[in-house]
Amino acid sequence: MSGTMTVVGGQPLYGTVRIPAAKNSVLPLLAASLLCEGTVRLCGVPRLLDVEASLALLRGVGCEARRKGSDLVVEGPPQRCRLPEQEAGQMRASILFAAPLLARLGRVETVFPGGCCIGARPIDLHIDGLRQMGAQMQPGGAGRLVLTAPGGLHGVEYTLRLPSVGATETLLLAAATARGRTTLRGAACEPEIVDLADFLNLCGARIEGAGSPVIRVEGRRCLMGTVFAPLPDRIFASTIACAVAAAGGRVKMEGCRPVTFRPVLGLLSQMGCTVERAGSRAEVTVARLGRLHGVGQVSTGVYPGLATDAAPLLAAALLRADSPSSIRDQIFERRFGCAEGFARMGARVRDEGRILHIEPTRTLCGARVEAPDLRGGAALVVAALGARGTSRIEGMEYIQRGYADLGDTLSALGARIA
Repeated sequence: MSGTMTVVGGQPLYGTVRIPAAKNSVLPLLAASLLCEGTVRLCGVPRLLDVEASLALLRGVGCEARRKGSDLVVEGPPQRCRLPEQEAGQMRASILFAAPLLARLGRVETVFPGGCCIGARPIDLHIDGLRQMGAQMQPGGAGRLVLTAPGGLHGVEYTLRLPSVGATETLLLAAATARGRTTLRGAACEPEIVDLADFLNLCGARIEGAGSPVIRVEGRRCLMGTVFAPLPDRIFASTIACAVAAAGGRVKMEGCRPVTFRPVLGLLSQMGCTVERAGSRAEVTVARLGRLHGVGQVSTGVYPGLATDAAPLLAAALLRADSPSSIRDQIFERRFGCAEGFARMGARVRDEGRILHIEPTRTLCGARVEAPDLRGGAALVVAALGARGTSRIEGMEYIQRGYADLGDTLSALGARIA
């Protein structure tokens, strides 16, 4: 996919989509592979820029990390404690590689992680938890993070002051091979946490309670490799569902359990879409044939609440609703960078940082817009599908961080995309 996507709006979407593996699960799983003595194989992983950067991080510390068809294969122990600066600096998830390197080599050197500019994203919870487990901060210079664990990592009872997904993942990775028992309270409950714990348990770890606020880990000296299929991407599924709401049509999504993105499906139903679940199967069909309605005031929240990543996507679907809506993001103070692009298309929106206000708009018109970040860029694509005329979305490199073939997927459903 080039740096620009051209979308001709007004085409309803019909067909079936198989939801790919979740980026937000694959990245911590790749970090976890550093703990394993044997070969790790992750099955069916899409070609995302963040995945390629994570493979580069693994190669940078001495592992063999490569693609084999649609799978990822990681072999060999880490040899070096310094993460490559370019890749570490460009994505938030690079902080997840710190705990495994501390566990294996007793030292990690990196730069402070980057990522989308959607607000403050501190790593203090990661560092505080690691320090409680025996890590020490060392002078590293401006913008650098150096941690050592001269006596190794040990178990601890630790309460997170907020249920951070990333910090929960970091402390799970640290505890898996730490000496003794670790109890994490106030842990995040997202499906990606459960996926990470399932992977580590397959490798020989002893983790109980993942998916609840209290997780208990019995440290193991050594973990082995395994073959593992990461869970499907609930944010990708949310993107397709919101695209159907914006463009109209009927699309079946396979592979992703509806319960993992239930808040999005519930709101789409409230907006006038039809949502059909297929019993206990990981399958759901979303259709929109009539008008869309506003949803009033909505807030994101920790799982099982509305995911922060889904907020811009839902906003894009609400632009042509016949009554007002507002979405408050509880996590990031600049989540709605896409509001400027919405306004260029003729939407009546007001961005107040954490809150996006949406007034009814009869018609959206195609425009030239720029992706401000990963989910904001995808939201502009969703909005363009429901607009009249041609839109050009620039900055596709943001979108490619989390969507491998978004244009191809939508084209296969009937969208007119170049």
